[in-house]
Amino acid sequence: MQTNKALTGGAAMRDAESALMRKVKLRIIPLIVICYLFAWFDRINISFAKFHLQKELALSDTAYGLGAALFVVGYVACEVPSNLFLYRAGPRKWIARIMISWGIATACMVFVKTEWQFYIARFIIGAMEAGFAPGVLYYLSTWFPAKHRGRVSGLLFLALAFSGILGAPLSGFILGHFEGVGGMAAWHWVFLIGGLPCVLLGLIVLVRFDDKVEDARWLTTEEKKLLRSQLDSDARKAESHSFLGALKSKAFLILALAYFLVQIASYGMNFWMPQLIRSSGLRDATMIGLLTALPYLFGGIGMLVVGKLGDRTGNRRIVFACCLLLTAAGFLGAGLFAHDTFFLVISLIVLGTGMLTTIPAFWTLPPKVVTGAGAAGGIALINSIGQLGGIVSPVMVGRISDMTGSTTPALYTIVAMCVLCAALAIWAFPAQLRAKDV
Repeated sequence: MQTNKALTGGAAMRDAESALMRKVKLRIIPLIVICYLFAWFDRINISFAKFHLQKELALSDTAYGLGAALFVVGYVACEVPSNLFLYRAGPRKWIARIMISWGIATACMVFVKTEWQFYIARFIIGAMEAGFAPGVLYYLSTWFPAKHRGRVSGLLFLALAFSGILGAPLSGFILGHFEGVGGMAAWHWVFLIGGLPCVLLGLIVLVRFDDKVEDARWLTTEEKKLLRSQLDSDARKAESHSFLGALKSKAFLILALAYFLVQIASYGMNFWMPQLIRSSGLRDATMIGLLTALPYLFGGIGMLVVGKLGDRTGNRRIVFACCLLLTAAGFLGAGLFAHDTFFLVISLIVLGTGMLTTIPAFWTLPPKVVTGAGAAGGIALINSIGQLGGIVSPVMVGRISDMTGSTTPALYTIVAMCVLCAALAIWAFPAQLRAKDV
């Protein structure tokens, strides 16, 4: 009898937990995904406007790569201070502030007329967006226990996929049909449509979000207690609760190195994919946009599959490494089939699937190491160090392209970096990162 009661009680607890997680997801995830969609579209919209920007502003590939990198310089310079301030001011107000300011800055790209204005504008946009991605990741870690974070990360990073699925065809359509509308160049409309909705979304965040579990009027007292007990249990397992403690952690430092290598690959994909398709011989802007959407579409499907797989196995490290190896295979194919549009697009689909599953797989790892103030500052610092790869990648690819007349040698370099990162995950991650989530 006691065994039956225990089984019944355990089943009831699991049902209550599942119902609670559904409730929290419905409250938080849809708006977060929409906000993240615009954040990633803000990063990749410059790749769609690249040809038109270069033509109007007389930019070389090196100059374009430098402008793309300056976005990251502004982002990195302000990232850690932004997230430490978020921890003190509260995620709700600070995430809203970020969205409103970066939306305005992105829309102001319409005033760019010279190469130096392009550099300044990209730096400012990066500075205004600083703290958004790690701020959102920290915010989710305060609402979702560790065993649910794989699927939650997969849902969040679907925004990466949708930014390409929706953004690529939309940008292609705008560039193909909006020239001269309202007296503006078509590429101006790409930045206006990417920037202005962020202001409205920032205002919605102020109304919709709560800073912590205890503030949520939409949860019952029992639900708050259940969620808080699970979050506190995860916090006790973390290696560090302070920012300085995180800096001394071997696991923290190796994660920062891994994310640096991941971001070299990510920026290589996001900033150059439309150009790779164009260089294969295709010239129609709308068709380039549609084909660019395919890797994001398959990547979105892959995120859902990999998120469930990670939660089911609990082996975050191996899932992360496998995603990296798939990314490497895609970059390799993109180099081998640079002048064959059909096989190039197939390779880019493999690349997109690998890359878009690598990032959410990675972000299930840092909460195993840090929590509290350590999570707010530590996640921001990991992201900042990773974003340095966003400085290296566009400049490296642009410079090699100008020197050799081809992006292929740069693609092979990125292949090597993906394989190196996978090797680190398999053989060099410390015990805390090897532990399974149960």
